[in-house]
Amino acid sequence: MEVALCSLDEPALARLLHAAVAGADPLEVMPPVVGAPGWTPERRTAFLEFHRARCLNPATAVERTWVVDVDGEAVGAARLEPHGDALEAGIWLSRASRGRGIGTRVTALLLAEARSTGAARFLASTTTGNHGARSLLASAGAVLTVEGDEVTAELALG
Repeated sequence: MEVALCSLDEPALARLLHAAVAGADPLEVMPPVVGAPGWTPERRTAFLEFHRARCLNPATAVERTWVVDVDGEAVGAARLEPHGDALEAGIWLSRASRGRGIGTRVTALLLAEARSTGAARFLASTTTGNHGARSLLASAGAVLTVEGDEVTAELALG
């Protein structure tokens, strides 16, 4: 199984939307949108606009985003967002891709990217119920802090 990160651009964004619609709930991959549940036309447009604003528009971009490809097929997204001397990571994977070691490989790729930028720390957040993410972050060497339902992870990169 080949896991790769493909920089987000317009063609990759179309592939990412397809992966999200096919294998994720909208609330897992984007901020809430008012309206009927599911992947409505409005929610699909909001997904595209969200990623364009956060990554593709130079005037508003706040992060680097990649499509997670497994054997050439889009199965999710990964991101790094600067926060002072740290980079905050985020990953989502389609339901069919979870539990197969893909998250571990993507985390390793993001850690390598973060180190190449000279960032001092790698950050991530999840919930207490996301046992897979918690285990993955702990096995990568991150220190986990739990406050209520929120879990933050921090790993020194130096």
